Amino acid sequence: SLQFYVCYYGWGDYKRRASNCKSSDVFNTFSFIIAAIPYSWRLLQCLRRLYDEKDAMQGYNGLKYFSTIVAVSTRTAYTLNNGIGWKIVAWIASIIAAVTSTYWDIVIDWGLLQRNSKNKWLRDKLLISNKSVYYGAIVLNVLLRLAWMQTVMNITIFSLHRQTMVALVASLEIIRRGVWNFFRLENEHLNNVGKYRAFKSVPLPFNYDEDGDKDE
Repeated sequence: SLQFYVCYYGWGDYKRRASNCKSSDVFNTFSFIIAAIPYSWRLLQCLRRLYDEKDAMQGYNGLKYFSTIVAVSTRTAYTLNNGIGWKIVAWIASIIAAVTSTYWDIVIDWGLLQRNSKNKWLRDKLLISNKSVYYGAIVLNVLLRLAWMQTVMNITIFSLHRQTMVALVASLEIIRRGVWNFFRLENEHLNNVGKYRAFKSVPLPFNYDEDGDKDE
């Protein structure tokens, strides 16, 4: 959507209330590049870590990002061409990417949905005492992951322009990423504590009770 607004307002199409952006090869090329750059960068990072650390999980993570690249590329192609063939391919690729990414978020990154956990379908160690926060985060993550499907399903709200819907969904992705960061850091911290690489809490260098006893 960023490249669309640059084209629409930068090239003066807004004055004619019409858009000729899709007829430009430059615009179409940049649409694919901008859509794939973030995920391509993460894919390369995963491949580098796979090579350096020989960690198979990095390879699986790379496959996740590759599926996302395929999904955003096919969705972009469908947006530019609106063909039934591209729509079917975009549907399939988007479903695969959404399911894979959602599973990775909740199970791998957050460490949740553990069947035998003492906290039902969560994990044994939680920093937040209110368990409903975790259940709510799971539901929110799933909904926001599926929000990208609107670019394939052509869902419109209040007769908003398609590109406006894409921009709104992109804004929701920022929120989802913020929530993801919180629980990802929490899980990583608890894992580090379990492996004795960090402390769950740092003791203060003084004790009020002992100081009080000394004063007496």
